[in-house]
Amino acid sequence: MATTPAMGGSLPSPSPPNLSPPSPSSVSRNNRDRMLCRLLAEHRVLTTGQLTDLAFPGTDTAEHRLVILHRLGVVDRFRPHRRQGSAPYHYVLGPAGAAVLAAERGVTVKQLGWRPDRLLGLAASQQLAHLVGVNGFFCALARAARQQPGTTLVAWWPAQRCAARWGALVHPDAYGRWREQGVAEVDFFLEYDRGTEPTARLASKLTGYADLAHATGIATPLLVWLPTPAREAAARRVLLHPAVRVATATPLTTRGPAEAVWLPVGGSGPRRRLAALADAWYPHDPAQHPTPTEGRHP
Repeated sequence: MATTPAMGGSLPSPSPPNLSPPSPSSVSRNNRDRMLCRLLAEHRVLTTGQLTDLAFPGTDTAEHRLVILHRLGVVDRFRPHRRQGSAPYHYVLGPAGAAVLAAERGVTVKQLGWRPDRLLGLAASQQLAHLVGVNGFFCALARAARQQPGTTLVAWWPAQRCAARWGALVHPDAYGRWREQGVAEVDFFLEYDRGTEPTARLASKLTGYADLAHATGIATPLLVWLPTPAREAAARRVLLHPAVRVATATPLTTRGPAEAVWLPVGGSGPRRRLAALADAWYPHDPAQHPTPTEGRHP
């Protein structure tokens, strides 16, 4: 089962839909509904497909439940404008969902930090596609963990949580930790690249990661997810750094990020599974490699 630090527990197993419309109070007693509230509070916006990957057995079940939660105000939703076709619903935490979380944590909604204008401002944000892309990367890992026995998404930290911990030196798009039984376990920072900035700008971020490795004594790998093979080839030419372990991949295959899509910078094929990167970088005893959440911090 996949877990995240924000939830502090397991994602629920798929279950058949409850066809009886719930009362608002019943949401606070429903583990999956509360888990969805926590996810939306932590990761800000998730699409129907991403929520399906995280918590539902299929799209129909997800849509049925999300419609009910929307009517109750547990979640809110919007569809970004597209020039062609229609975008999927994008879900954010609603007022009733914020109230559920606030009660769970023993604080007020204001103390929780929930503001409807801030969340719904995402609909017009230039960062929306990037945020949804980053979340989609981790939702794909969560889906793989639900489908493949022995695999676990151990950690998924969003950018704001990373900034609070390491922002003096680096600003990754996310931090994660992935475990595959019988293969290995690897922790990583993620840079989700949409090809909107020069590769030199991408390369300039390596200095911060090298400084973090020096300050903590932990060389946490950096994964760079790129939009096209051409962009990946260009990036690989500038992403070599002696103090930073980097691997790259693109989404233009039927394989997800847990699978054999990763190519360490400075090496050649074949591409490796995500968990197998641990063997590439820590061949002696990867299980003993400390994580940046366990080691010293600047």
